[in-house]
Amino acid sequence: MKQIRTLFLAMVSTLAVGTTQAGGLVTNSNQNAAFLRQMSQDGIIDITGLYFNPAGTAFLSDGWHVSLNIQNAKQSRDITTDFPLFQMNQEKPYTPHKFEGDALAPVIPSIQLSYNHKRWSVNANFSLGGGGGKCEFDQGLGSFEAAYSGALLQNVPALLPTMLLPGLISAGIPSAYAEQIAATGQYAGYTLNSYMKGKQYYFGLSLGATYKFMDNLAGFVGLRGVYATCNYNGFVKPGVAYSIPAMAPVFPGTTGKAELANYGIDLNCDQTGFGVTPILGIDYKINKHWNVAARYEAETKLRLKNKTEADVPALVAAQAGATLAQFADGEKVAANIPGILSAGAQYSPIDEVRIMAGWHYYFDKAAKQFNNKQDLIDKNTQEFSAGVEWDINKWVTVSGSWQNTRYGLDDAYMSDLSFNLSNNMIGFGVRVNPTERLHIDLGYMHTFYKDKTVETITAAGIKSDKYHRSNRVFGLGVNVDF
Repeated sequence: MKQIRTLFLAMVSTLAVGTTQAGGLVTNSNQNAAFLRQMSQDGIIDITGLYFNPAGTAFLSDGWHVSLNIQNAKQSRDITTDFPLFQMNQEKPYTPHKFEGDALAPVIPSIQLSYNHKRWSVNANFSLGGGGGKCEFDQGLGSFEAAYSGALLQNVPALLPTMLLPGLISAGIPSAYAEQIAATGQYAGYTLNSYMKGKQYYFGLSLGATYKFMDNLAGFVGLRGVYATCNYNGFVKPGVAYSIPAMAPVFPGTTGKAELANYGIDLNCDQTGFGVTPILGIDYKINKHWNVAARYEAETKLRLKNKTEADVPALVAAQAGATLAQFADGEKVAANIPGILSAGAQYSPIDEVRIMAGWHYYFDKAAKQFNNKQDLIDKNTQEFSAGVEWDINKWVTVSGSWQNTRYGLDDAYMSDLSFNLSNNMIGFGVRVNPTERLHIDLGYMHTFYKDKTVETITAAGIKSDKYHRSNRVFGLGVNVDF
């Protein structure tokens, strides 16, 4: 049963949680409610655009500008796995099986702050720059069950005589005859109990300054400190492997089973780490109609230190080797955040209307990950966005936008608990202006993912995984100038 022990370790070592919101493989780009109602913010001049266009804050009026926001995000991650051996599951004797995961971030806070004086401004941004929730699979994952059922099919036949013999003897069959009957045994099926949950939060605090070199040209320099806190909790508790003798109709009640509890594993791992991101930005107001801007964020070197509690039986620990290295207690795991280059423009044909467009490029292939997983990325992620705002009157602004995210991931990068799908997003909402200095943003964003099916050839046949996600985010923001 050596293969089964190693299998369980590999199962748990795949635990991961990705972003539950907009952005790249690791990065959350929705920093406030204003983004939800108008996602193309790379060229805007507003306190809510501090993340996308920090240099643009140089053109705000003198004084304080504050934006307080909360968001609520809910996402589902479903995998439908088709595998021939699933039909031997005693509780669900059919294929495919659907494995449902729910990711929830009930409250996502953020604060943007800027103080402007003449040509200078200093600013700060606190937000959840990555992760943002938890993902739970209360029935485990398809890859776990497929590998488990395949390992049993490979290993159980050698155990059949041992499994069947006690029942035959207890039925009153002479030992010699019982051994002959036990030798005719056939593998009948299995049961399995597994559970997986992960949560991940990357808190970011940015501090920076802008300076107007000319009345229409400004630059930004800043740093973001990133504190990561993650937890991965899972168990695989094998049930039983069933077998029946060929002469079962003659000797009813002689089905055998093998308890496999000693081959399970229980893991609870906390990870924490800190990194620093240098940020540069530039904004150029061409004229009263056009504004263009660009931003560069360098790669964030991040090492996550493990604090792990694990219940690993001795016979399993002997097979651990490097499989549990990602969660070994005290180890530091590479989890770099990719660098980002973005550019955008805003065009105002008339004072009441603003049309926006933006582009983001994530340097995913250069960001080191555990076990060099970045090598499984074929192309870096790109995003394209467009949006429009219309001031209906001095009290109400309506807006809508679209964003397209294109990942370049090899099939081998995809796994049950760590998969990203290219998508299109729409966002819309309103800004209400009770006074000249008070603005309230209400926004909603919905993501339409492109399902992806990945097929894997195994000794037991083709395993097919269909990946599906859904995502929606609500947001409320209050912006004050004083």
